[in-house]
Amino acid sequence: MNEQNQNQSALILSALTVAKEAARKGGARARELRESGEFSISFKGNRDLVTEADLQCEEIIIQVIREAFPEHNILSEEGELPPLSSLHKGPLWIIDPIDGTTNFAHGQPCVGVSVGFAIDGRRQAGAVYCPFLDEMFSAARGHGAYLNDKRISVSTVTTPEEALVCTGFPYQREYLEGVMHRLGRVLSQFRDLRRLGACSVDLCFTACGRLDGFYEDVKPWDVAAGLMIAEEAGAFIGRFEDPRPEYRAWRDPNGETPPDIDGTNIIVCSPGIAEALQQALKPSGH
Repeated sequence: MNEQNQNQSALILSALTVAKEAARKGGARARELRESGEFSISFKGNRDLVTEADLQCEEIIIQVIREAFPEHNILSEEGELPPLSSLHKGPLWIIDPIDGTTNFAHGQPCVGVSVGFAIDGRRQAGAVYCPFLDEMFSAARGHGAYLNDKRISVSTVTTPEEALVCTGFPYQREYLEGVMHRLGRVLSQFRDLRRLGACSVDLCFTACGRLDGFYEDVKPWDVAAGLMIAEEAGAFIGRFEDPRPEYRAWRDPNGETPPDIDGTNIIVCSPGIAEALQQALKPSGH
């Protein structure tokens, strides 16, 4: 390994350590706030919540990152969106301080604190901490995926009838035809379907075999860490086709978002059901 590769490898492992620390500290604050009930709730849209906890956790996560890597760029759900072209350049942190805010506000346990790390647009490390389950999922490129420091891998399921699939629903309800079509196809062909309400957790549950597959149309901060964990756990990662791109969750008309951190129409599953799930998610008429 040459010196440049050695330096990058060291950076990735250091970033993983920081990602885990940031996610755990952010999650601890989320847990404190919910237990005390001392947080306010507002709306970013008709149904999409943001709480004071989101903002406080984001501040804690960014502080941990800045102390270790003051010059790195940060893309956060609650922060100002930088030019998408800049996401391809240099070290980038992609964070969702509370993934599953609606679950958080309603006292549900399925909540994730997601901290991903990329270099030049390619995911390299990630941590997702579930504060109400006290579970830390983590991975770095080439080093495997872990749950609380124990190695994990995707399920070995090979038939749809044995596979448990998960998805999510958009807060924007203007276009449900595609959502309902995919639901119907999956329900008719697979064992069953779940909707847990936190994409980062869905990806981690797929990575450790609690779920066999996942699909949804989401944003970079929802998937940056979880995709790294799922990839290192041996998951298949692909995309499904949506005939109505104007209703996508992530607005990127010029296609500038690095594919490695793009959650548009994502499929993540056990390799044994990849072909079946891709076929099931095809648009009507195909």
